Amino acid sequence: MNAEKSSSWRHATAPALEEFETLAAAAYAQLPEHFRKLCDHLVIRVEDFPAEEVLEEMGIESPFDLLGLFSGIGLPQDGATDETGRLPNMIHLYRRPILDYWAEHEETLGAIITHVLVHEIGHHFGLTDEDMARIEAAADESRGAVTKDTR
Repeated sequence: MNAEKSSSWRHATAPALEEFETLAAAAYAQLPEHFRKLCDHLVIRVEDFPAEEVLEEMGIESPFDLLGLFSGIGLPQDGATDETGRLPNMIHLYRRPILDYWAEHEETLGAIITHVLVHEIGHHFGLTDEDMARIEAAADESRGAVTKDTR
């Protein structure tokens, strides 16, 4: 390992919220186009942690146990009731739990963000785990990325 590479870690920091939003936008852009077109009006928010009320409602003790969340009305249920003034459907990505997960596993941060994003969007569409795996595979293929770090 050369000296420049070995000392570059000294200035490395975990991505801040804004940087994480950029990573999430890049992961979203790698999803299949036909899939993204179906996500019209879906809001993606990056937050450090889930709200305490969310954790209580879901019966989760540690804020590090929730990487992402879909909130809203999924497409399969949409139109079941007439609603006015409803908030847009949202995907919440929780930066700190995702970073914690990344530190404990050998996947790239981009692969983890893509996985969480696809999983939560999958709730929006009512997709099966198999459907979500195919979408992730298409995203991996389109970016030509390896999902394992070479640390």
